[in-house]
Amino acid sequence: MDQSSGSGSNGSSSTRPYLIRALHDWCTDNGFTPYIAVHVDRSVQVPMEYVSNNEIVLNVGFDATSGLDLGNEVIRFKARFGGVARDIMVPIDHVVAIYARENGQGMAFPAPEAASAATTDEAAAAAPAAEARPATPLRGLRLAPTAPESEEEEAPPASDSPDDDGDGPHPGGSRPSLKRIK
Repeated sequence: MDQSSGSGSNGSSSTRPYLIRALHDWCTDNGFTPYIAVHVDRSVQVPMEYVSNNEIVLNVGFDATSGLDLGNEVIRFKARFGGVARDIMVPIDHVVAIYARENGQGMAFPAPEAASAATTDEAAAAAPAAEARPATPLRGLRLAPTAPESEEEEAPPASDSPDDDGDGPHPGGSRPSLKRIK
């Protein structure tokens, strides 16, 4: 059984929160900006106007968050979206990737098991602008730097820093994004 997505048969805890914390520390120690990609459904508390295709990318760097708590069950923090402070709550199993903004290095995780057609439909109803994704299990993800297809496709990540609006220049001239591989 995949220990990164849930408890094993021996009752051990998930490795996902530990890996998220380790990669967050690695990003911070190396001067990179840690971003998380999150699968959004009713259990996730994020600004729905920034959700696209039932996903949101959040800057979880210390400069962009307040009160960051990378817990074993949930990630909680406050962040500014459009200048307004918002409370963010993400269940650990909804984090589908954590990576460094500057170079795309990081780790991807399976989508939550509860990501069924029903939850996909509910998230789409909550955010009509978001397109529903088919509820097929992801076989693998790799992080690759690519430019977004359109400006509307990718919302800017949360940022408390007034000089970092999330749209600034990125090394290599492009932003990292997740690519599904099968």
